[in-house]
Amino acid sequence: MWVFGYGSLLWNPGFAFEDKKIAMMQDYARSFCMRSIHHRGTVEHPGLVLALDGMSGASCEGVAFKVKAGLEVQTLAYLRERELVSSAYLERDLPVQMVGGETVEAVSYVIDPAHDQYCHLDLEEQAQIISTAVGGRGPNTEYLHNTAQHLADLGIEDADLNWLSHRVRALCA
Repeated sequence: MWVFGYGSLLWNPGFAFEDKKIAMMQDYARSFCMRSIHHRGTVEHPGLVLALDGMSGASCEGVAFKVKAGLEVQTLAYLRERELVSSAYLERDLPVQMVGGETVEAVSYVIDPAHDQYCHLDLEEQAQIISTAVGGRGPNTEYLHNTAQHLADLGIEDADLNWLSHRVRALCA
């Protein structure tokens, strides 16, 4: 079993894995398009978290994690509890192409564009929200900066996340 990580799973997978590889998912973009009312915000002051937003021609580079053999059922239960807390994400098995060319099906969490937590905001609006929101798992800024740093450490370029990280630091200074 493979799991595709593109946001917090990059730096906090929370499950045992035996391999991980840089991977690309086609026709989805990494986007702060999900209002977070649990983990990085509240109902009164929603934050934003990343989701895979379906977009023809787009691509998202992340990490494919190979779940440790024998822990597939336990890992899936953990991921469902973590990721499906509000049903804004849809669980899908989607193809990802790993560096080297191999393609595997990976458990992936994509946004439901019909869900009321889905949003499409410009980068400045995202920065304003992220700079002040706090939820059950901590500040929205921590989520942004950890994800941006881990993408950089992996050699994955994400211009929007880099811009947001710099802008949010400036707003919080």
